[in-house]
Amino acid sequence: MGEDNQTFVAEFIFLGLSQDLRTQILLFILFLIIYLLTVLGNLLIIILIHMDSQLHTPMYFFLSNLSFADLCFSTSIVPQMLIHLLVKKKMISFFRCMTQIIVFLLVGCTECALLAVMSYDRYVAVCKPLHYSTIMTQQVRLQLAIGSWASGALVSVVDNTFTFHLPYRGQKIINHYFCEPPALLKLASVDTYGTEMAIFAMGVVILLAPVSLILISYWNIISTVLQMQSGEGRLKAFSTCGSHLIVVILFYGSGIFTYMRPNSKTTKERDKMVSVFYTVVTPMLNPIIYSLRNKDIKKALRKLAGRKSFSQRR
Repeated sequence: MGEDNQTFVAEFIFLGLSQDLRTQILLFILFLIIYLLTVLGNLLIIILIHMDSQLHTPMYFFLSNLSFADLCFSTSIVPQMLIHLLVKKKMISFFRCMTQIIVFLLVGCTECALLAVMSYDRYVAVCKPLHYSTIMTQQVRLQLAIGSWASGALVSVVDNTFTFHLPYRGQKIINHYFCEPPALLKLASVDTYGTEMAIFAMGVVILLAPVSLILISYWNIISTVLQMQSGEGRLKAFSTCGSHLIVVILFYGSGIFTYMRPNSKTTKERDKMVSVFYTVVTPMLNPIIYSLRNKDIKKALRKLAGRKSFSQRR
């Protein structure tokens, strides 16, 4: 296809995070290390939860889903970004761009729903401990996990339908490092107000609604914890919920900043930095936060390490 204003764009070119060669090499090394930590950390959590029968509980079932979503989320973006940091022309075909957005939105929105489900799980565990096993049954946790993935798929389909229904003619330079709806809409050759409103509405469904549920859950959790007589019980409850709250603040804060405000015609460097935070940094932080603050994960890791050393001695 040609590049004039009468033809559709067959490929896009990213400007990336920097045009300076030295900076690109430094970013490549940094992001490669972060990506390897992300893959290893999330894979380790999935393996530990699968192998240790003591971790076969609703909370860790949701955590394994979150780790899998993090793994897919990071892999849909970072490997391509690493390649583009080493080449001069950062190109992506229209089809690959569309595929990247589909996967990115699917797993990203699923993660939003999973974080809300995990807050509900903590609410039941802390506020209704005697009824926990009857409320969070195996069937219920499976339905909540399937519902999370289904909601992510729904938002992904709607956002992609509206985004790629627009004509893209002539302009093909994206001032970003990956295909993301707000950055792509800036290149559309027609008015994008309707699409922006559709994406905003989906943002309300998958960002603001879960955040509201999380805030309500934690308000009840904090109220219950403060009424506990045992200081040890209070500390354990705050420790369990604190790690989840840190993840929520990091992920939702950057997501709301990007998707819940008017889309300007230019992409600022600040916008790209925020995107780096939730596409590169947060998927690495999740396993670190959960493992460092979680005695059960540490115990499972020591058990796995002991099992390996025993088999090596044999």
